[in-house]
Amino acid sequence: MLNSEKIGNEFYQNLGKLFYAVAMADNNVRPKEVERLRKYVRQFWLDVDDVEDEFHTDAAYQIEIVFDWLEGEEKEGDEYFNEFKDFYKDHPEKFSESLKKLIVETADSIANSFAGKNRSEILTIFKLKQLFNH
Repeated sequence: MLNSEKIGNEFYQNLGKLFYAVAMADNNVRPKEVERLRKYVRQFWLDVDDVEDEFHTDAAYQIEIVFDWLEGEEKEGDEYFNEFKDFYKDHPEKFSESLKKLIVETADSIANSFAGKNRSEILTIFKLKQLFNH
């Protein structure tokens, strides 16, 4: 696998962590949040680039795969947010303004999918916006 493909896969895997952190902000991932994530991956993320994973499928599916895998883990959402933050700081060139906008829109949509945003989700999205603005 080429280094750029490896970074591309890591990019999508870290987005899975971020979106899981948003959904898990209230310590409960709801089916509506998972449904919204899947909708956004198919509607928007598959068209972002041509990066493929080692199975020759669109790397954007890594978002869903990682999200699903994290549901079986015992960590707090904040830990995954921090892992995303570290990836962002190590690879800021991967995040164009339009990608940042799509990331925030996806996170916002996940948070709004079940009974509107709660305080924890609002805080997580605020931290994301702060990260992107620095």
